[in-house]
Amino acid sequence: MSSSNTISHLPQSGIKVDPLSFKPWSSLAELFKRVADLAEDAGEGLKSEPVHDLRVALRRCRSAAMGFEQLDPSPMWRRFRKESKRLLIGLGDLRDVQVMRGWISRLGMAESESGIRLLGILSNREALAMHRARKELNEFKGKRWRKWSRELSGHLQRIPANSPALELLVLQQWTEAHELHRTAMRLRSKISFHRLRVGLKRFRYSVECFLPVRKGSWVRELKKLQDILGEVHDVDVLWSAVTRLRPRVEEPERAKWLVAIENVRKPHISAYRERMGSSSSRWEKWRAELPSGVSLKRAQLDWLAIWASFMDPDPPHSLRVERLATQLFDGAHIASGSPRLPRNARDLLEASAVVRDVGRAEGDRHHQKTSFRLIRRQNPPPGWSHMQMARIACVARFHRGGLPRHAGWEGWRGIPEKDREGLKLLGGILRLAATLAGSIDPLINDVVAGQKGGSLVVRATGYRGEEPLASRLAEARHLLETVLRRPIVIEPGN
Repeated sequence: MSSSNTISHLPQSGIKVDPLSFKPWSSLAELFKRVADLAEDAGEGLKSEPVHDLRVALRRCRSAAMGFEQLDPSPMWRRFRKESKRLLIGLGDLRDVQVMRGWISRLGMAESESGIRLLGILSNREALAMHRARKELNEFKGKRWRKWSRELSGHLQRIPANSPALELLVLQQWTEAHELHRTAMRLRSKISFHRLRVGLKRFRYSVECFLPVRKGSWVRELKKLQDILGEVHDVDVLWSAVTRLRPRVEEPERAKWLVAIENVRKPHISAYRERMGSSSSRWEKWRAELPSGVSLKRAQLDWLAIWASFMDPDPPHSLRVERLATQLFDGAHIASGSPRLPRNARDLLEASAVVRDVGRAEGDRHHQKTSFRLIRRQNPPPGWSHMQMARIACVARFHRGGLPRHAGWEGWRGIPEKDREGLKLLGGILRLAATLAGSIDPLINDVVAGQKGGSLVVRATGYRGEEPLASRLAEARHLLETVLRRPIVIEPGN
């Protein structure tokens, strides 16, 4: 990647926002608002269809909240997620009873002795389930939910609807669902197919929320697969209820149940395997349209940049720092005698540049230490490790302030000693880039670094060698000079 393209992967929120790019979020915001209305509809009679519609809406909201919570540190998403889960659990028993009653009729077993007994048990269970459902619906604060929903627009508009980070959220769900698919194909157990159904459902909702452009072509297929496995799960639950009946169902009638259930189950399992079991299945086609290679790297950096934008008071400045840092890196890291760099050093530097100021959300004083703490405890983007986040935290920590005074510094915990000097080098580059980017008049947007004699010469476009910038640069370049063991000369560029 050339230095001229180094910021192409970063979100432009905070600089210029195209209102058209946020249109898909309006339907998502409407979904959150509708939950309160659906809760009122479901509470009127606790009928099957309104209860089902409310549960589907809650699951969609919960899936969206779980995704956005990884990008946006606002506690609002956690509130949505917890409230959705509580109401889903409260309605779960009632929905199970309603579904089982329907299947007993569909299988033609409602007039059998065991079917009559089971319907009686379900009637008693339904009374308890309805009591719990009414209690949860009465405790559900529709007014509070609507208030939270009104807060959505401000948060959603901080995330461009075409951001690669959103594709990464979908890839995360694809990966989890695909692993569940592989497990189900290997074990072929009831529990493995149930878990696969849940994974497909979450994958579908993530596509609906985060890739609305592809909703039509992907969601229809996912809905079919979800329905296929959903009916398998329904009859599995019903069979489990039949086997638990006491006194035990007599063998002839038990055989009728088993035949009726297998007549549903086997064709559905076969239909799923025909659609998804081959090497040319939809799994690979979906994966081919999600980030990989360079686009995956772009999405991972985008993910961190969006997260940082919620805490960094000046994202455009961080973009300038990232640009200058990578330009310096391209010249500085090839200096003879420079320390060994950690793997994917340039990516670490780019990420460190855009997240280095997240600590300013808690105040400017010693914010580099706060940034270190926040970055280190932040969950990494899918495909990255906690060790990579620890390295990024170290580099961001070095962008200003004093250096660690001893080898036992907490930031080195878990980081191999052979990588530490390389991280200091990246920190030195970031420190110098941040100072160069701090120039306001004139604005320094480009630098070219290279060796000349025994020095590293940095030519900065717009730099005039005037105070107070010259003195700040003299101080800022000290760390990089120490690590490279050579002087750094900063000159005006063309």
